[in-house]
Amino acid sequence: MLQTFQNRIKINLPFLQESKLLIAISGGLDSVVLTHLCKETKLDIALAHCNFNLRVKESDADEIFVQELAKTLKLEVFIQHFDTSNYAKENKLSIQMAARELRYNWFQELAEHLDLDYILTAHHADDNLETFLINLTRGTGLEGLTGIPETNGNIVRPLLSFSRDVILDYAKSKQLKWREDSSNASIKYLRNKLRHEVIPKLKEVNSNVLQNFENTLQHLRETEDIVEESVNAVLKRAIIDINNDEITYDISQFLKLNNPKAYLYEIFKPFGFTAFNDILSLLTAQSGKQVVSQSFRLIKDRTHLILAPLPLEDDNEVITINIEEKDKSIQNGIIFFEKAESVTKTLKNEIFVDAKTLNYPLTVRKWKEGDYFYPLGLNGKKKLSKYFKDEKLSLLDKEKCLLLCSNNEIIWVINYRADQRYKVNNTTNNIIKITFKK
Repeated sequence: MLQTFQNRIKINLPFLQESKLLIAISGGLDSVVLTHLCKETKLDIALAHCNFNLRVKESDADEIFVQELAKTLKLEVFIQHFDTSNYAKENKLSIQMAARELRYNWFQELAEHLDLDYILTAHHADDNLETFLINLTRGTGLEGLTGIPETNGNIVRPLLSFSRDVILDYAKSKQLKWREDSSNASIKYLRNKLRHEVIPKLKEVNSNVLQNFENTLQHLRETEDIVEESVNAVLKRAIIDINNDEITYDISQFLKLNNPKAYLYEIFKPFGFTAFNDILSLLTAQSGKQVVSQSFRLIKDRTHLILAPLPLEDDNEVITINIEEKDKSIQNGIIFFEKAESVTKTLKNEIFVDAKTLNYPLTVRKWKEGDYFYPLGLNGKKKLSKYFKDEKLSLLDKEKCLLLCSNNEIIWVINYRADQRYKVNNTTNNIIKITFKK
């Protein structure tokens, strides 16, 4: 196994030979073997061990074992203790997910602090098959069936092509010692049930199941490349605007597809969406309909879909502006006030008003149903909802629209239209120029 490992490092992962590496070591069979293989290969390694305090005496014994191993191999070792149970409760996570999050967050902090290049984990071929089967039983797309990547950012898994049996044989041949995690024997966890009951049966049926599985993964990854290329071609036609965090799509490009739902799945799954039948219905729904994920929403706006983050809770904050303030930070920008000698040709982001018409403090707020103003240049008042409709503003544009107000009367629909009641006239002797800058 050592020779095969060294050849794999030389051919597939040559960058590890000149890098500073951190091995995630539990004290179990896989990470102990990985440590010995890397030491024999003369890689520049240090060890990192997490004590999750979940198995009391066992956890402490694992820690002592890792410290002794590091001492024997003359390796630097880092130990971190976690209150995993409390972290899981506070963050509403399962114990397994909490441990994983704590582990990887700490590894990344260590790597950054110590200027390490890569973090090595001891995942192997059996782990890969287990992950595939877990995703399969839970329901997944193609991305959930392509297995654990050998390299993912600065995480590298050098044992991914080796089976658990090969790893065990190597450990026995070298008379290595390791720790057994008693929780690995419990079949209450899906992964363990697959490991102890399902995968052994698969190996009985076909002793080459892992090799055949690796071939299948290769075919799936190649198919994934084809899918990605096809999706990117559709996106190139469908995306008509990217503005800050918002992306606007041309619905007609989706409707032309033979299987739009499949493309919608590939495009919007990374944003946390799961209700793909609802997204498909959105293509032909009334304007204003939307589908939300935990962090994003997808909105139907006439002939477009708009992807945007969910609004923040404090978006409806009312901002007060006192008479002595010459500028004020508001949502997405700053509003400025300055005296002017005369009215010049105005831009979209500025207005001129008669100072005597202003009653301080002024306020900046979001619009609400029932709001109306007297648009400059028009006779009479107009509801903002009607004004927005005439201006063909999208739902998002309307939500982001800010109003500058005096005594709750609208002075300016910021960046759109001033109010007739505050305009400069022949009797004005004190002109205020108001400008909004993003």
